[in-house]
Amino acid sequence: MKHKEQRVAVFIDVQNMYHSARNLLNARVNFREVVKEAVAGRKLIRAFAYVVRTKTGEEKAFFEALEKSGIEIRVKDLQEFFGGAKKADWDVGMALDAVRTSEIVDTLVIVSGDGDFIPLVEYLKGRGRRVEVMAFDRTASQKIKEAADDFTDLGSEPKFLLRTR
Repeated sequence: MKHKEQRVAVFIDVQNMYHSARNLLNARVNFREVVKEAVAGRKLIRAFAYVVRTKTGEEKAFFEALEKSGIEIRVKDLQEFFGGAKKADWDVGMALDAVRTSEIVDTLVIVSGDGDFIPLVEYLKGRGRRVEVMAFDRTASQKIKEAADDFTDLGSEPKFLLRTR
């Protein structure tokens, strides 16, 4: 149940959402609208976006837009390995922030369809917290959708998307 006295924290897996929106719908995610829907009239305590910084810095304006929307950003530099492989994984950092923040909120909203977060969802629910997941239905793990107390399909409403590319 959602009620206006619930304290809510939002955790956004930006890379997961970016690639899903681009590949599925040739669009970008409206993160301001996602947070608004996640909060749903309840008390927002904190909203985090987990982002990756490249060497070129072309994402700086995007980071500033997130911050202007009241979203705290957590930044990790893109790792580039010999041979051209690239990696930027925020799963552990996001999970740690969720566990820490769970002590001061009633509801945690995970904006990611990544099945790697299933143990986190189960842990938080076991600690008496409500856990909601927002992601694109077609790319979200079926098991995370089932594990969550509530699931919102970001592909179901145009308000969650920005202009197509």
